[in-house]
Amino acid sequence: MNFFEHQARAKRNSGRLVLLLGLAVICLVTLTSLTLMLLLQLFGEVPAHSAESRIGLDWSLIGLIAATVIAVVLLGSLYKSAQLSKGGKAVAERLGGRLINLAPQSPEERRVLNVVEEMAIASGTPVPPVYLLDDPGINAFAAGLTPQDAVIGITRGAIFLLSRDELQGVIAHEFSHIFHGDMRLNTRLVAVLHGILLLGLIGGQLLDSDSNRHTRVSISSSVKNNSGVALSAIGCALWVLGYAGTFFGNLIKAAVSRQREFLADAAAVQFTRNDQSIAGALKKIGGYACGSQLRASHAAEFSHMYFGPGISLAFGSLMATHPPLEERIRRVEPRWDGSFPQVVLPAEAYGNNADAAAPVSADWDAAISGLSAAPNYSPQAAEHAIEHIGEPQAAHLNAARNSLQRLAEPLKAAAHHSLDAQALVYGLLLSREEPHLSKQLDLLRPRLNPDIAQVLQQLQGELSRLDADLRLPLLELAIPALKQLDRQQFTELKKNLVLLAQADQVVNLMEWSLFRILERSVQGPRPIDGQYRLSEMAAESAVLLSALAHAGHDDPKFAAQALAKACAALPFEPLTLAARSPALKSLDAALKRLSQLLPLQKPRLLKAMAICIAHDGRINAAEAELMRAVADTLDCPMPPLLSD
Repeated sequence: MNFFEHQARAKRNSGRLVLLLGLAVICLVTLTSLTLMLLLQLFGEVPAHSAESRIGLDWSLIGLIAATVIAVVLLGSLYKSAQLSKGGKAVAERLGGRLINLAPQSPEERRVLNVVEEMAIASGTPVPPVYLLDDPGINAFAAGLTPQDAVIGITRGAIFLLSRDELQGVIAHEFSHIFHGDMRLNTRLVAVLHGILLLGLIGGQLLDSDSNRHTRVSISSSVKNNSGVALSAIGCALWVLGYAGTFFGNLIKAAVSRQREFLADAAAVQFTRNDQSIAGALKKIGGYACGSQLRASHAAEFSHMYFGPGISLAFGSLMATHPPLEERIRRVEPRWDGSFPQVVLPAEAYGNNADAAAPVSADWDAAISGLSAAPNYSPQAAEHAIEHIGEPQAAHLNAARNSLQRLAEPLKAAAHHSLDAQALVYGLLLSREEPHLSKQLDLLRPRLNPDIAQVLQQLQGELSRLDADLRLPLLELAIPALKQLDRQQFTELKKNLVLLAQADQVVNLMEWSLFRILERSVQGPRPIDGQYRLSEMAAESAVLLSALAHAGHDDPKFAAQALAKACAALPFEPLTLAARSPALKSLDAALKRLSQLLPLQKPRLLKAMAICIAHDGRINAAEAELMRAVADTLDCPMPPLLSD
């Protein structure tokens, strides 16, 4: 099953899950309404005048109670949704995570950052912020609503006890949840279940308040007080029904989660081409005294998000959000002998490593081989990359390592600091030719923070030598640092970038693409107003393909031929090439609409784009990165093109 099929399936499953949880809520509301109404009548809180009340039912009261219960569940869910609207950051911080992208405090933290960065670049997704949980258990999670606001969380036990290959397997597993829509569904489940749980919490508060009241009054007076007894009964009923609803909600959550763990394990093996990466991590969990348990106070709230079981369960396999370790291991290593290694957390895991150097580890160096300079690509390279959207291979991982290794150390270091990362982004839009470069700098300097201006001056030489195919990886590397800017700082950054791009009165397609990737990765995707079929998007397709044809072919005749060839992959009449490259405002509007294509409609458009840029028999580095940049705006994380 490819990326687009996974996306379509995730959409269908989301609808089914919403329906299933909706039915659970309806049953809960019905039971709660009937129970509360009967209790109120039993304790004389409801007058028995109507015909309905003589048979124990008062429909107006049932309606009022039902509306109240629904309001409580909805308000609880909306409250939790608002908390989680910040994306994965909210989950990581609730679990006590510490962001390590900007200040890794040990070689182990630096190593896990290397793994996450290469995985992100290999898969064509934004580099996510990485949070460290100060827990000895071996565990990890991906959280967020979109790939743009996703975070990776990982425990201290995992980074100290797992080898680099095993870390790769765990991180690849989490990236699979991001690719295939699991992460978004998991985050929404938290909000729905919180609304159901709120009934139980209210019941518990009523019981506590009534218990406290009884300590202040005599037993005889409390017996005579029907209102007090009714309050206790109502509190008890709400507590039982609320937690019963949570129990069945958790059953649904567990059933959804277990199968997705198998799929993510299989995807990790496919990504790394090493079954021992994921199997080794699972075996260490089995042989470790702390296993994958988390000690965070809110760990149970997010139990279905973790790599391994994060909490102990009272009902064992019935409520388990993860398949048994043994079953997961045998799925990826059928000949496993059933033994677990003995694992002990080293003493230095909790030592003071704040002053430790954080070099790239030796096994990282050993993993890099056959490095090359800026590559050239065959005409088939783009179509091959499209085939592996959301399902990157080991070759793409090697290409990502190559790109990271080729980046100059000062540029990589700058990408991990918020102030320096701003200078990097400005540098990516600076021209390499005079007098345009001088004009850009004259416009920019008066608007810059002096510290940023100094860093830009220091990095300008390295940036001027940067290969075209490294521009996008460098930008992706800087995204976590840029996400730490406040709204005013990011608005100022965008204004300055527009000023740079328009300094020569012309904004080229790559400048526009880098700007849109930055905006989308930091601020998130734009809201959509519907889902469309490709056959409804002829005008928008013409704008996009005309822009690509003009960008890759100086001669209008060849550009027209490229467009005509690309149209053969599309479900409508041949398109007309625009006389010149479309205005970026038109391109922006076209891509906004095209990003709303149904998932299974996007591969044909991507194939047409690949045919268009490969028409002249070659794809250069700038065209390859442009193709990936446009694919990113279409919500299609394209892995790097592979060189010959």
